[in-house]
Amino acid sequence: MNRTEREEKRRVGRRALVKWSLAVGAALGVPRSQVFEVLELSGGRALAEDASCAPTNRSVHIVAGDGGFAWFQLLWPHNDVAAARNDAFAWHAIGEETMAEGTHRPLTLGPEAPWRSFGGARQVTCLMAGVNETHTRTPSSSSSVAMNTSLFATCSALQAANPTLVPVIAVNDVPYGDAQGAPRAARVGSADDIVSLFNSAASREGGLLRQPENAEAFSAAYGAFLSLRAGAGRPTVRSGFAAGNTAARLLGRNLADQLRPTDADFTRYGIDGGSRSQNRELARGLIVTAKAFAMGLTSSVILPAFRDDPHGAFNDMGVLRKTVGDLGRTLDAFVADLAAFDDATCAGSSIADNTVISIHGDTPKNPLQRNNWPDGTPDNANWLYVLGAGLLRTGWFGGVRRDGTVNGWNPTTGAETAGMASASTASSAAAAVAYAVAKGDTRRVADFYRGVSIRGITSSETT
Repeated sequence: MNRTEREEKRRVGRRALVKWSLAVGAALGVPRSQVFEVLELSGGRALAEDASCAPTNRSVHIVAGDGGFAWFQLLWPHNDVAAARNDAFAWHAIGEETMAEGTHRPLTLGPEAPWRSFGGARQVTCLMAGVNETHTRTPSSSSSVAMNTSLFATCSALQAANPTLVPVIAVNDVPYGDAQGAPRAARVGSADDIVSLFNSAASREGGLLRQPENAEAFSAAYGAFLSLRAGAGRPTVRSGFAAGNTAARLLGRNLADQLRPTDADFTRYGIDGGSRSQNRELARGLIVTAKAFAMGLTSSVILPAFRDDPHGAFNDMGVLRKTVGDLGRTLDAFVADLAAFDDATCAGSSIADNTVISIHGDTPKNPLQRNNWPDGTPDNANWLYVLGAGLLRTGWFGGVRRDGTVNGWNPTTGAETAGMASASTASSAAAAVAYAVAKGDTRRVADFYRGVSIRGITSSETT
């Protein structure tokens, strides 16, 4: 334990040195690349690699509506609900549950739960947050960092420090909201429309850049034009020019075929002829997202999921087990795909290492009653799940108990608090997701969040 603490302090100290070095370099007008070279010469390659990493993580936000959020609690049930092994409760795998090892707080895993092989510090964080918002496709109570400030828009504003061609993509009618400095979301009707978003007309038959040599010439000419601009070296315009260069490079490439899901993709994501349409559509969205991340096309995608209001789910255990199993396999395959790609924005790591996944919904339904699986929840509670890229403490914070009482959690200490309403920790939970996206930069999160300290949920203070 002492060794772990020493390693953590060393890592935090190294990040602090990196931040100070970059700040001094910016003040003196030293290019970022030269700062990396100095750090490598003085502190070694590991220190330079830390400095060269993008300042934010990518993010995927899954928003379930119309009661479909309930499916996710069959992956990560409330600890006391699963432990009760009561066949009247909305828990399908009595006696099959296991406890994750090494998490900061207890975390029960259903047999279909994804990411089971992850270490405790990389496991899921479950946060009591928000209120029951039964039968809406645009829930907001667990995704509000502050009044009139959405988590999804906040994450996109944070990610502007690492610009991409299309900063954020919102599918169908999922919520996006507002935040200071947030870019406009590219809203598309479906995952297939994400593919169409990058289908360059210039590269198709009859287009000016259909011939590869023409596309290469255009990209080179555009880059040369930008380099001759008087302000090309200014930090205020450099990020925009970088996005322009990326666009010019991609304009002559038709990316649709590279983004489009294949039969092999669906098989890998656990989808077959017996899979429900809700499972297939979520898999489709995540397949396209993984490919878009790998090509550096976007930093954030917001996806809808499971709008099926499963009141009668426990009436057919075969269908239930198939639905939950497909869901777990899809989430597993998505992160496995991300892990297969080196992260061009952070040397020595994979895209999976630098991606945050959050899951929200309107109502998780009552975990204490499987018959007709009611929409109402004890104390009108709601919660969210987040895979925090190792930046958040893991396990359940608060939760529903077998006697129907609801516990909350203290954002500053992390301690479980009996009788605390989940509504009171909604903004703190959303801020924790933003903290993970900001790679632990509490100062940046404070630009959007004005609540109490969230150090009780963060795995380390890096600023």
